[in-house]
Amino acid sequence: MEWAPVIISLKTASVSILITFAIGTWLAYLVCRIRKDSVRSTIDAILTLPLVLPPTVAGFLLLYIFGSYRPLGELLGEIGVRIVFNWQATVIAAVVISFPLMYRSAKAAFVQVDPIFMQAARTIGLSERRIVFRILLPLAAPGLASGGILAFSRGLGEFGATALIAGNIPGVTRTMPLAIYSAVVGGRTEEAYRYVVILILVSFIFVWLLSFLTDRRTTRQRSGERTPRL
Repeated sequence: MEWAPVIISLKTASVSILITFAIGTWLAYLVCRIRKDSVRSTIDAILTLPLVLPPTVAGFLLLYIFGSYRPLGELLGEIGVRIVFNWQATVIAAVVISFPLMYRSAKAAFVQVDPIFMQAARTIGLSERRIVFRILLPLAAPGLASGGILAFSRGLGEFGATALIAGNIPGVTRTMPLAIYSAVVGGRTEEAYRYVVILILVSFIFVWLLSFLTDRRTTRQRSGERTPRL
């Protein structure tokens, strides 16, 4: 069994979660601040769309956007950047597919924060930036962590979009899901079993972390330990 797919998968998921966590949290915060329901619902639907689209559709759209003969692909090519069928494409695919999980988890976490804490902070003159970093983010931290775990796990198991935009190049873009597919198609069942076991073990660890954080959050809520320090 080659370890390259394992390394590529973990590397892709790790880089993609950094991007997804930052952008998903930021956009969730901005959407929560929109007061007009119709605008908020429209933006929310657009940002959630990759969650309901088949991954192959998302991969086709990414291929259409970043293709070498498309405007963006040509522009990137002029500066020496080639996305399609490179490792960077696996990251982009993982980010697009896992983003809605992070975004919706972050949005739910922000909505569940009692606004009375922010109102109290404003009455004593705290800036919005300090309110966000001292109150909102700490109170929403368990939900943000849960979203990050879900997004990481989803990126780790991404197959359809990755196959279209990144291909199945050994040692370059072949992640564990693609390696499993290749092994099964090639009749190498034992090799597929090994990748499946590794993928299940890694996924189990992160699902266990998600359950642990959820149980811990519930316990803290019941014990009243979530009052922030101004």
